[in-house]
Amino acid sequence: MRNILLATAAIFLATNAFAADPTEPVKKVMDITVKNWSGEADDWKYIFDEDLLTTLFSKAFVAQYREASKKPASDVESGDKGDPFGYDVVTNSQDGCPLQDISITPAPAKDGVTDVTVKFKLWACMDEAEMKATVDQVNFDVIEEDGKPVINDIHRVGDEGRDSLVQEMTNIIKGE
Repeated sequence: MRNILLATAAIFLATNAFAADPTEPVKKVMDITVKNWSGEADDWKYIFDEDLLTTLFSKAFVAQYREASKKPASDVESGDKGDPFGYDVVTNSQDGCPLQDISITPAPAKDGVTDVTVKFKLWACMDEAEMKATVDQVNFDVIEEDGKPVINDIHRVGDEGRDSLVQEMTNIIKGE
């Protein structure tokens, strides 16, 4: 009986040791975002570059993004893929300071989705105390697809509630 319990415990621990970390794709997106806003980035790295798009985001998100990219927010060279947003979707901004006080916190998975909350200060370099102390929040819906965690939606949280990047892409596709 003791051997059965030890074997069961070993299998349980081994399974958990290899479980996918739902914060992994979010950490990669945030690493890029932190570097982009550091003021030291030689080139802005777009989180939707093809290699990142196909490895960090769900198939449904990728399909929606590709469709929305057909309607870029600004003019692009003929044949180039366009950015449907025209702003940083993580910080929900075109301006800001180097990100500070970043925290990444996953909630327990619910219905196959892990809500990963990211908080940071985007305006810490500003002189105005209230603005400097502002903490921004963005939530990532992370699902498991093909055995790995991927981002299925991004939600910016503000005074008007919580939005959806997937819904924004739907609106872009519809021309709204």
